[in-house]
Amino acid sequence: MNESTAPQSEHRTVLLRGGEVHSPADPFATAMVVERGHVAWVGSEGAADAFATGVDETVDLEGALVTPAFTDAHVHTTATGLALTGLDLSGAATLPEALRLVRDHAAARPGDRILLGHGWDSARWPERRPPSRAELDEATGGRPLYLTRIDVHSAVVTTALLDLVPGVSGLTGYEPEAPLTAAAHHAVRAAAYGAVTPAQRAEAQRAALRRAASLGIGSLHECAGPDISDEDDFAALLALAAGEPGPRVSGYWAELISDEKGARRVRELGAVGAAGDLFVDGSLGSHTACLREPYADAAHTGSAHLDAAAIAAHVTACTEAGLQAGFHAIGDAAVDAVVEGVRAAADRLGVARVRAARHRVEHAEMLTAGTIAGFADLGLTASVQPGFDAAWGGEDGMYVERLGADRARTLNPYAALLRAGVPLALGSDSPVTPLDPWGTVRAAAFHRTPEHRVSVRAAFTAHTRGGWRAVGRDDAGTLVPGAPADYAVWRTEELVVQAPDDRVARWSTDPRSGTPGLPDLTPGRPLPECLRTVVGGQTVFMRPNE
Repeated sequence: MNESTAPQSEHRTVLLRGGEVHSPADPFATAMVVERGHVAWVGSEGAADAFATGVDETVDLEGALVTPAFTDAHVHTTATGLALTGLDLSGAATLPEALRLVRDHAAARPGDRILLGHGWDSARWPERRPPSRAELDEATGGRPLYLTRIDVHSAVVTTALLDLVPGVSGLTGYEPEAPLTAAAHHAVRAAAYGAVTPAQRAEAQRAALRRAASLGIGSLHECAGPDISDEDDFAALLALAAGEPGPRVSGYWAELISDEKGARRVRELGAVGAAGDLFVDGSLGSHTACLREPYADAAHTGSAHLDAAAIAAHVTACTEAGLQAGFHAIGDAAVDAVVEGVRAAADRLGVARVRAARHRVEHAEMLTAGTIAGFADLGLTASVQPGFDAAWGGEDGMYVERLGADRARTLNPYAALLRAGVPLALGSDSPVTPLDPWGTVRAAAFHRTPEHRVSVRAAFTAHTRGGWRAVGRDDAGTLVPGAPADYAVWRTEELVVQAPDDRVARWSTDPRSGTPGLPDLTPGRPLPECLRTVVGGQTVFMRPNE
């Protein structure tokens, strides 16, 4: 791609030509004009000649693909950055390997007040158990260590870190020889992150935003809250994102509110909603998702943090204040509680008013026909993570271990959600699964349960326009005149149309259908490589010339 080495500015007029532009305005477009931070024109190569002398810069795409930038609808930015800059155990294949990585990390960071790590998953290890406290004490030389499971709903820690949290042994979720969950986990996490210096935090946040930009992500939804991070972390991230070129950040603060005073406090924090990880339950991997029936490998049904009455009160207060509400709900009992609570709010305020607020549910993995119908009726957005199925689905995955084969096959029914008219917004829940937008689209299109698959086009739309819609913006996430110039340029192979129904795919590739193609995401094929990411007309990432 031949281009100026100077970054694009939002005030410059730029003509991109000689490629493929993914736009509903013209399914055969090869060129685009960007002016004052917005898309000004999309069209054919011949028509582009009329603009060539009146622009500040011309970019020869050399056949590259231009698409809307992705929106990752569920991210924990600081935690993502700490995983990128610190100890990441997601690649550890055995318990001894994980302990070796802990030992090496401790040796390499002798001056750190606290050691932080993420990503262990004992369900994948032959030992089938997490590291013990004694093993971690030995590996760290007795230093404080906080090490989250891959789902971030439980953690193992050293004795030195427990010593920094008086009374932790009396909190729910504390077990002497088991990972910490619930209140004990929250207390220890607060102590661990409280030891992170502002400089370390800024380094981590910049690392996460740089990684996102390098992957063609133009915006992300930060899912924060008092049980996840703290107000200083949230405010620092929003300030950093507003003050430096990079992806846009829409912040959610997961705190229950009951009146306008609570809604005002959420707005004063800079949040777009009292939503995100407002926990109705936990996670399947940590046995804390709330189920109707017991786990297949544990004699209990998980943890319930909010009931339908609390959910109804929160949704009512948010709707009356003109604020978006939302919840973290994974297990079927938790999703039941959300639908029941939102319906109770709708009965009080009117369905139309609740639908207009576009409240959202994070994860929403264990759905039934009834709860899917409830989502559709109440206008709930399903903010989902296809990477979960890629990581834990399949006949021998963690889902089957936790739930048994029959229940596991019901998880993450994306096709049924779309058929019902439920809006989807795709994300990663990074660092739970990595920032990987094309991999996320692939995971939705090639779901491990075939009946839940959706077309690449539908998944792509949910990962671009769907994310904007989830924050109440219908004018973005697509390359049409007037839309924000948030786009990415990709090196990729031949464009195709992929859909679960072969008849749809055949018709969509017919020129008469006017369906723009997308990269071939068949598993095993290389994913597109991001060459440039632009946000509001300003370049925030450019791959160095090779």
